[in-house]
Amino acid sequence: MLITAAQVLAGPDRDAVADGAVLVREGVIACAGPREEVERQARPDDPRLAFPAGTVLPGLIDAHVHLCFDAGPDPVATLQEQGDEALFAAMTGRAQQLLNVGVTTVRDLGDRGGLAVRLARGIREGSVVGPRVVPATVPVTPPGGHCWFLGGEVSGPDEIRRLVRRNVEAGAQVIKVMETGGGLTKGGAKSWETQFSEEELAALVDEAHRAGLPVAAHAHGADGIAAAAAAGVDSIEHCTWMTADGFEVRQDVLDQIVQRNIYVCPTVSPNWRMLPKFFGAERAEAMFGAVRRMAEAGARLIAGTDAGVQRAGFDGLPASLTFYEHLGLPNDRILAMATTEAARALGLNETTGQLTPGYSADILVVAGDPLAELGALRSVETVIAAGRLHGPRDNA
Repeated sequence: MLITAAQVLAGPDRDAVADGAVLVREGVIACAGPREEVERQARPDDPRLAFPAGTVLPGLIDAHVHLCFDAGPDPVATLQEQGDEALFAAMTGRAQQLLNVGVTTVRDLGDRGGLAVRLARGIREGSVVGPRVVPATVPVTPPGGHCWFLGGEVSGPDEIRRLVRRNVEAGAQVIKVMETGGGLTKGGAKSWETQFSEEELAALVDEAHRAGLPVAAHAHGADGIAAAAAAGVDSIEHCTWMTADGFEVRQDVLDQIVQRNIYVCPTVSPNWRMLPKFFGAERAEAMFGAVRRMAEAGARLIAGTDAGVQRAGFDGLPASLTFYEHLGLPNDRILAMATTEAARALGLNETTGQLTPGYSADILVVAGDPLAELGALRSVETVIAAGRLHGPRDNA
């Protein structure tokens, strides 16, 4: 398959190529660069897609989703009302929604009964349409803790180690730990309250790393963020720096996050512009300011939407990315957060996230130039995931 366009953005370390092309063979990138050079390597019978006003870039990565939730007003109640087969069918529909907006890889950070592993396998085998799924299976939480209803309740280092091993055996590619509470769980720990002791968190990180898996820590509270960073987790999710009475970005902890190359996924809602209405202007600005401060400090930010929780639909990554534009980040850095940087955080930096020969053919084509106007990401022309074409326009 030969794709030609007005511009090709192969990756953040390579210049944009005007009048470019990408050649795909057997599901992988064969070459990418100036159109004339790439066309010379194409065969006469290669299918051809032309986008004379479009941009070709790597498929997007949403590093924090929950395919088991429906993004409705009470996603937990909806989940609990569904049996596994009905839930799996709903998850396949959500996977299609992600693909429709150009998301070709997701990290699912908590599901029930290993359904995300089943979905990931179906997508790989071609029986289900959707993006590549990096599943965490059940998140680790204390009895009655945040998201206890997903089945990951444990207490003490020994039980934690056993659950990590079970998740590994079930097909987890990342271990998710609920280091603080969260608003989704009624009657549970508050978002700023820490749920696991230093000893418990250390045991979890050790067991996961022994298995070669990264650890993603749900941490809203400043204390929980500090504990997660000290324990050596690989990514901190949300990272809102909450306290009982506000927000507190701790410079020493932020320095540690930067020095240890711990990824931070702020999980920005697609409806972020509504936050001042829900939380008040002062509180929302404090939340925005915390992300700005992390970005300015050099934290390795990656894009994620928390898709599935209230008001966070599965088509929202392009809208979520405009938050970083609002903060003043340059568009090339924002695109890297949703491609190359996210791929590194997910352990897929030699598989996806850039248009490099030998990498999976995960490709997004949009109308316009997202380097000049990030809103161009909403004008999807074609999506290719693992070499499979989805929703092309009739432009061959």
